[in-house]
Amino acid sequence: MVNVGIYGATGRVGKLLIEDLGPEETLKLSAVYVRNSLEASLPEGTLVTNDVEAFVAASDIIIDFSLPEAAQPLLETLLKTPKPLVSGTTGLNVHQLNLLKELSGVAPVLYATNMSLGVALLNKLVNLASKTLDGFDIEIVEMHHRHKKDAPSGTALTLAESAAAGRELDLDKVRVSGRNGNIGERTGDEIAVMALRGGDIVGRHTVGFYNDGEFIELNHTATSRNTFSKGAIRAAKWLHTQPSGLYSIADCLGL
Repeated sequence: MVNVGIYGATGRVGKLLIEDLGPEETLKLSAVYVRNSLEASLPEGTLVTNDVEAFVAASDIIIDFSLPEAAQPLLETLLKTPKPLVSGTTGLNVHQLNLLKELSGVAPVLYATNMSLGVALLNKLVNLASKTLDGFDIEIVEMHHRHKKDAPSGTALTLAESAAAGRELDLDKVRVSGRNGNIGERTGDEIAVMALRGGDIVGRHTVGFYNDGEFIELNHTATSRNTFSKGAIRAAKWLHTQPSGLYSIADCLGL
């Protein structure tokens, strides 16, 4: 039985991870990291702690759905005591991403801005469409609930990276995430990534390829956050037996 630690257990996905781990036969919840308090039914013997080192010590593998400022001390601790890590935390800055990459040199790390099978496949389709539909304008729109803190979403940025890679472009040089005023015509290489927020939308991403006379739109809609928690559990099962390295959800799914 593999001991799983949940980091960010008080969050929306963290609470679902606690529930979804219950029926698992090869994984069991061993520790949860919480800053204040947690209202949830936990298996007997589960460590509840705000001590990162104690949390890591009680875990064979860690699933992280927290915030960037919380993920950083976890990454720093794991660099001292390497353990496999599945991370779905979005909005990481350059330093935090570098810590993630450094950890992958000594432990298996799976980082995904979205844990769903559908989004993994969507990234493949976006890359193919970007290569094939040369000259089409690329526009990405993402919609999330009113409480989401980072924008654009990590999933939208990953989709934009897939589109940019399909045309061998540097996303940082061609990404546009806002338009206002008399800005002139759209450039040919431009990849727009726009964010909408409202209500309780779990997640909706549309990647459009627009040309004169025709357009195609690829869309993914998440209707339940269990998509993300179950995807992360599937990733943890797979990652636990992998050698050190940085993996994606596509690697886990064999895409």
